Amino acid sequence: MKGLAIRKDNCELDFLSLGALVHRLDPGVIPFRKARSVEIHVSGGEYNVAASLSDCFGLQTGIATAMVKYSIGELVQNRVREMGVKPYYQWFDHDGVRGPNIATVYSDRGYGVRPPVVFYNRSNEAAARLKPGDFDWGKIFKAGVRWFHSGGIFASLSETTSELIIEGMQVAKGAGAINSFDLNYRAKLWAPIGGLEKVQKVLRRIAANVNVLIGNEEDLQMGLGIPGPEAAAKSKLDTAAFFQMIEKVIQQFPNVKVVATTMREVQSSNRHNWGAVMWYDGKQLVSPTAQLDVLDRIGGGDGFAAGLIYGLISGREPEEALRLGWAHGALLTTFPGDVTMARLPEVEAFARGGSARVQR
Repeated sequence: MKGLAIRKDNCELDFLSLGALVHRLDPGVIPFRKARSVEIHVSGGEYNVAASLSDCFGLQTGIATAMVKYSIGELVQNRVREMGVKPYYQWFDHDGVRGPNIATVYSDRGYGVRPPVVFYNRSNEAAARLKPGDFDWGKIFKAGVRWFHSGGIFASLSETTSELIIEGMQVAKGAGAINSFDLNYRAKLWAPIGGLEKVQKVLRRIAANVNVLIGNEEDLQMGLGIPGPEAAAKSKLDTAAFFQMIEKVIQQFPNVKVVATTMREVQSSNRHNWGAVMWYDGKQLVSPTAQLDVLDRIGGGDGFAAGLIYGLISGREPEEALRLGWAHGALLTTFPGDVTMARLPEVEAFARGGSARVQR
């Protein structure tokens, strides 16, 4: 496939991500101030992609991350194992009181006109302590890795995590792997370490090493400092403004061969119009638009990334790869939690235009 030179030789891993593992407490439709019970989901923007690529798409995947020796760590390890993701852990001891900890994300689902509410406890997070030199990249990549991935949430955790991303990407590039990055701009995460000026300085350094960039208009403007479109978008599903910005991205980062994002128009917490777009080596591609009845929106963007990356790794045509990402992201919003419960035939059927008719 023109544009991306994906390794075709024997590799131990099809996909390796670098990021933080978290546990998400989910009271469902009940707001936290009234909650009496929660579900526990294991998550992380980078991990979610690896988990979905393994469990739904059947690829060999891994996660390089921090792990803490305490009960929450054991819970997280079990979930990672269940999803078939190979772990590369940098271990930390818990002092029994203060940590370091595996971060907690609090996220209800909202309902109707009431939006979901997300907040964090990332105090003394083990993953924020990760730094260059913590992983033996030479050994990992010597066994063969086709694709290396990280994201803006992990980059925001500390001064050292972004340096670790760059270290990993430089080794990945030298080993012939594709580098991808999900900008995932979150203002509240960057504020403690320098805000907008810091995020753009850091993410522009990372983007210089990237082949596949995932991010919406806000990510590109706030995360990379790319000027916005000349005319405001007519709706959240207007692709013209996005493609205007891509031309500016490619001028500044000629190493980038693919830029893609989801497009979501929220009518209520449970009713979204859903689409996706991709710029692939000069081609502008647009998915169909679907109206989604959403159970749990968290992780939908990571589900899109997983389906798109699967399509590209498996040699599908760019338009089909985009549709697979669009379809898998849509299906992921119909399950509780942040990682997939879909099967590949379901994703392929929806990507081809399937419906929700009962399967007998």
